[in-house]
Amino acid sequence: MKVEEAVRLVAAEEVMPRWRRLAADEVAVKTAPHDLVTVADRRAEERLTEILPRLLPGSVVVGEEAVAADPATYGRLAGDAPVWIVDPVDGTRQFVEGDPGFCTLVGLAHRGVLEGAWTHAPALGLTARARRGAGAFLDGERLVAGVPEPGRPLTVAHAHPHYTSAEQKRVLARLRVDGVAPRECGSAGLEYLRVARGELDAVAFDWESAWDHAAGLLLVLEAGGVHETVAGVPFALAGGNALPFTAARDEPTARRILSLLSGA
Repeated sequence: MKVEEAVRLVAAEEVMPRWRRLAADEVAVKTAPHDLVTVADRRAEERLTEILPRLLPGSVVVGEEAVAADPATYGRLAGDAPVWIVDPVDGTRQFVEGDPGFCTLVGLAHRGVLEGAWTHAPALGLTARARRGAGAFLDGERLVAGVPEPGRPLTVAHAHPHYTSAEQKRVLARLRVDGVAPRECGSAGLEYLRVARGELDAVAFDWESAWDHAAGLLLVLEAGGVHETVAGVPFALAGGNALPFTAARDEPTARRILSLLSGA
């Protein structure tokens, strides 16, 4: 079984049968009112955790729900073993609301370097993949991020206010200037895909959870884009980043967004 086949299978068997069919007792709150988890999240992650290491002997898994249960699991990202980084349902809020804007994300990293990425949005009928040095593809068609159209405001998706502190809101408010058109993001994985497709100029995020970012960052890189933190270095999967950070269609766009976010 290939990785894409596994992701499609798990989404078809564990996620889609529950979309728009969730019972009240199949949705729970984790750490905050808007931080939701469903039976689909848990079952899909369990299945992928069973399947993926068999595809690459010696590999381990870092999944969103496993880390919620045992935060020490996140430390695997700094180890020597290849790591599958799994977000079983990225955009759980949308999934619970019956919106199609959710996806399953899988990234593969080794010693901090992203090697592979899979983004599968079953309700939208979209599947994207990328391999380091081999390009990014959406349903078989190569992705090219390109460059923003001159004279048009830069479109930027940023963290949703439900998930940001007062200080984070203050920093993100710096994007509200002439020449920039910011908006709240939905599923992070789908926003990264929009950057890789050239439909969105950049994302601006201020949290580090690797499962939200790994697959999308490689998609953007392999489509010709860039990612960088306010410290002027690429985003590190294992953490310790200066935040916020951006992933953008090209370097000038990234520099513009970071300049605003840093208050320069």
